[in-house]
Amino acid sequence: MVTTRVMLVDDHDVVRTGLRELLRTESDLEVIGEASNGLEAIEALRDIRPDVVLMDLTMPVMNGLEATRIISKKYPDCLVLALTAHEDKEYFFEMLAAGAKGYITKQAASEELISAIRSVAAGHVYLQPALARWLLEDYQRVVEREDSTPLTAVAPGELAILSEREREVLELIADGLTTPVIAKRLELSPNTISRHRERIMKKLNLHSITELVKFALRTGLIEMG
Repeated sequence: MVTTRVMLVDDHDVVRTGLRELLRTESDLEVIGEASNGLEAIEALRDIRPDVVLMDLTMPVMNGLEATRIISKKYPDCLVLALTAHEDKEYFFEMLAAGAKGYITKQAASEELISAIRSVAAGHVYLQPALARWLLEDYQRVVEREDSTPLTAVAPGELAILSEREREVLELIADGLTTPVIAKRLELSPNTISRHRERIMKKLNLHSITELVKFALRTGLIEMG
């Protein structure tokens, strides 16, 4: 089993302690370093190489945004996942522009955070579904400006390769629901929903939740309200 090495970067000891205890329960995740600000994180990277850096945004000395810019350029193999209290559109886009491979808020369920870490470690971009809609709103505006094919146009066979259950799961993901919520709604386990999501992404050759939502928009499974 491959172990994902994680660094925790947050200026609150209690937050790092909670995260450390949470990740300790997962056999494939290992906390190998901690830092209380961005500068400490960058200095620690001289000696350790985590696979994923869980990065807070608002910190003293050096904030998470600046640290992410530096890490992305200097240590591109260390993938940054923003974990923040800020459900803020400006922070969201700035972190993505800085090179973060994911963005999730501290209000997310523990299961979603663990899933986000694994997704980023696997090379995918993870955007909390509820926040990813900001990206899709911008995407839709670009499409409308360019007078492209309407988002509801369906290419032949695109949806046909998905089973009825897979289409149902895809629609709920695109609506911004988390894995635990989808599992409860469909009366399935979270692991089953995760397997459905993986099969959907493989069938459609998509690599992130954002791409799944864009597909659902383009094929008319969901509409932007």
